[in-house]
Amino acid sequence: MLRAGLFGGTFNPVHMGHLRVAEEVRSAFELDPVYFIPAKIPPHKSSSGLADAGKRYEMLTRAVASNPGFRVSDLEIRRSGRSYTIDTVEAFQREAGGEAALYLLMGLDAFLEINTWKDYGALLEKIACIVMTRPAKAGAAPDEPLKAVQEQACLHVDAGYRLRVEEKCLLHERKQPIFVFETTQIDISATRIRELVSNQESIKYLVPEAVEDYIYAKDLFVYDRG
Repeated sequence: MLRAGLFGGTFNPVHMGHLRVAEEVRSAFELDPVYFIPAKIPPHKSSSGLADAGKRYEMLTRAVASNPGFRVSDLEIRRSGRSYTIDTVEAFQREAGGEAALYLLMGLDAFLEINTWKDYGALLEKIACIVMTRPAKAGAAPDEPLKAVQEQACLHVDAGYRLRVEEKCLLHERKQPIFVFETTQIDISATRIRELVSNQESIKYLVPEAVEDYIYAKDLFVYDRG
């Protein structure tokens, strides 16, 4: 059975942090492939400074070209209107015809705002989630992210979630599991990369070389100030 990950976002631009966490999740959960899905019109972010969707798609295509476990989907770019995750999940499930196990990849910050997402209760009935967290800070409890996810899920989604500390997941009788997975901390942000480009400073080693070349060739983010 196909086991695929769905990793959405603006990817403005895609950077090494995106690629590394996706690779770690792909390996740990035995996913093949992980789909990177650039949003056409993100529901929760301003479009100010957002590169054209086609250019963000091209940067992703170049970034993942050397990894056979990664693919890029233009599903949200082809769809009109705002890019809602539940619509994307339903489209992937229709195409798979029930023959695939799908997992939704998201960062902890995104999950802690899940109650602002369109039809989030229905979304968590349809697809298992992998919430990616950073290593715990010195002095913090190692299960702190897990408890934060539990609190958010029980408060805003359904109180029926039960914590399984050993498996680092939440289980529910009617909804899909929510896994909490610690990834390598790589302190890179797309905002910072855009600032560096705008200030004519180097972005080498923050993005793949092919992405760096494309940004300069297309004069992307030249006038962006964050």
